Order: sequence, then structure tokens, then C-alpha cells
Amino acid sequence: MAVSLLSHEVSDLCLAKPALRSLAVTATVADALAALKTSDEAFISVWDCNHSPESLTGGDFHECRCIGKVSMVDVICYLCKDENVLSPSAALKAPLSNILSKIPGLVIHLEPSSSLLDAIDLILQGAQNLVVPIKRRLGSNSRRKHQPKSGVTAAATTIHGGGLEFCWITQEDVVRFLLSSIGLFSPILAISIEALGIINPDVLSTDYHAPAISSIDLISRSLANQTSVAVVDADGFLIGEISSFTLTCCDESVAAAIATLTSGDLMAYIDGGGPPEDLVRVVNQRLEERTLEGMLEYFNTISSGNQSTLSFSSSSDEESSLSPKTTLSRSSSARLGRSASYSARMVRRVEAIVCHRESSLVAVMIQAIAHRVNYVWVIEDDCSLIGIVTFSEILKVFREYTMA
Repeated sequence: MAVSLLSHEVSDLCLAKPALRSLAVTATVADALAALKTSDEAFISVWDCNHSPESLTGGDFHECRCIGKVSMVDVICYLCKDENVLSPSAALKAPLSNILSKIPGLVIHLEPSSSLLDAIDLILQGAQNLVVPIKRRLGSNSRRKHQPKSGVTAAATTIHGGGLEFCWITQEDVVRFLLSSIGLFSPILAISIEALGIINPDVLSTDYHAPAISSIDLISRSLANQTSVAVVDADGFLIGEISSFTLTCCDESVAAAIATLTSGDLMAYIDGGGPPEDLVRVVNQRLEERTLEGMLEYFNTISSGNQSTLSFSSSSDEESSLSPKTTLSRSSSARLGRSASYSARMVRRVEAIVCHRESSLVAVMIQAIAHRVNYVWVIEDDCSLIGIVTFSEILKVFREYTMA
């Protein structure tokens, strides 16, 4: 029965999934930023299309290929680079290709008739998003809802000859699908993650007191790995995490916090309730002390009158009612206001999702799915960090079970 389940076509996983919104590879980083701010999704697909007369006549969707994806984390990490912190405005004019991952095989095209087993094999080989063509009726509501509001730059839905659109399947989609028929795998459900040997001790971690900017490469790697950066103390106890998922729900102004705060303070800054006023003032002060005038000026500009950006006030409590001076100003509603659905996703806070080595496979799966993450940290009873369990390791268990 389990083998029969894995023979399902991947098109079964595409039911009710929205069509991908896309950006052309010829776009700029600024285009990507604008599109992300108007999107309900954490990632936007990037396409390289050949719209020659011959390809349009033939209606061949293979002339258009999804070559990658971008998120707000990509933009934030890009703005934190040494060459960009001095002038973020200039950095945003660069080609979109500057922030695309160079890791091959993260995004792969897959035919809708391919089996779920094929999809799992590609994921185990390193794929994160499987791009599948779907058929829509021209003029359907699914297309109209992606039209941008007047005056707003937004990614377009990728549409090809014959009304062909695309969706993509993620690791979470596959694990969720397996969980819906979990009874078919009953022999392995109650086995502990330690007994299954799926606890990976090789984790990305940083010290609580370390400068957040020193973790920028780790944040980039966590995005590529679909995991997170553990924040630990000197004794290796897990304090929290710098989650790429949480960062996707922020805006580019977080780059200023990464450039100036410690890892521990950054966790508090990006927490779901919005940045504390004292940390806002610290960011302002340190930007000025380090003469990062370009970054300070840029974030002053985006804060003025923009409902979907972060604003700050550097005035003291005593001066705030007297001085109109505005530098980077706090407004949690503005910070979360990129869209209503995007705001709702910020209810997740920075507390790490954890389990223990004796936790069962099914318990860890449910825990990860419930918190919309691709991993769960494994800790001892005293909170010392043991390792991490990822969806990739979980899918490997299901794959091996079907071959047994």
C-alpha cells in the first residue's frame, strides 16, 4: 500500500496550488524587492524565457525555464555585504542574478505525470522546488487575482501558450501529503528519531553575544539548506534561532539591524511583536557611529509614508514630543503590513522548535508541519543542542521503507 501511495502522480500535489508568480532574469534586485513586498509568498520564481516568434508559434513551454528563486532573505544578505552597506540604493540597481543562488539543482522542472517517488528522489538529490506545469482556463479568477494594483510593481504569473501556468512542489508539500496517509507507514511511525539515525549533529550555530553580521554567511547557508542558525551560549545550550523563515516575513530594513546588533539582540529585533524601542535606538546610534550614512539615509527614505516599511525614531523619550527628527522609526504594523496574509505569518516568534532524541518520527513530522518549518532542533533535557532533523532526512526514511 505504501508503494502504491508513492506511485501517485505529482499532479495530485498541485491541486488547488496557486500559479507561480515570476520575475525575469533580466530584472534588477530592486524589482525583486518590490515584487516580494507585494507578494503573499516567501519566494518568487525567476525565469529565463525565449519568446522568439518560433517558440511562441509552437507554444513550447520548454522555451521558458525556471532557473531559481528569490526571497527577502536573499535581499537582506545582499545588502549586508561590505560593498553594499555604504550605498544600499546603488546596490539595488544591480542585476537580479547577483542574488540568485549559485547552487545547481535547487529548482528543477518535472512533468505532471511523474510519480511522487520521482519527486522524493529529486529532493534527496538536493532539489527544493519542483516546477510542474498546470493547466488553467484563460481569463480565470486564478489569473486575475495576481494582477498588481495600480502603481505597484509586482511579479507576474508565468503563462505560456495554451494557458499553461506552473506551480511548484516543496519538501513541505510532500511531507504533508505523506502525513495525510500516514497509516500506511505504521511500522516506522513510533520509532524514535535516534533509532532511525536521522539526527544530524552538523548544525549551523552562532554565539549569543557574537555580532550578527558575523553570521551572515550562516544565514545564507541556512536559506540554502532550508534550516536555521542556532543561537547558543558558551556552554552549547540552545537559546533560540535566527530563522530564515522569520526573516522572509521582515523587510530589507533588517539589514541595518544585522549590521549593528549581536545575534541575541537580532533575535529580539525580528521577533513577531516588532523591534523593541531600545534596540531601534541602538541601531540608529551605531549606524551613525560607524558612519554608515548611506544605509541610514536609504532606510530613512523608505520609512517616509510607506505603509509596508519599517520606520524609526532616534529621539529620546523626553524629546520625542518636541523633535520631529525621524531616522529608522518603529512601527510594527508597518513592518508587518506587506499584505494581510503576510502579516499573519509573523505570529511565529523566534523561539526554536525543539524535540528530544527519543521523540517518534510521526511526532517530529507533525511538529514541523504545525510550525511551517522544514526542520526541528534536537536537544537534551538541559537544553544542550544535539543536532537537527530535517525533512530531507525524514523523506529518506520513507524512501528506504518502500524499498525494504
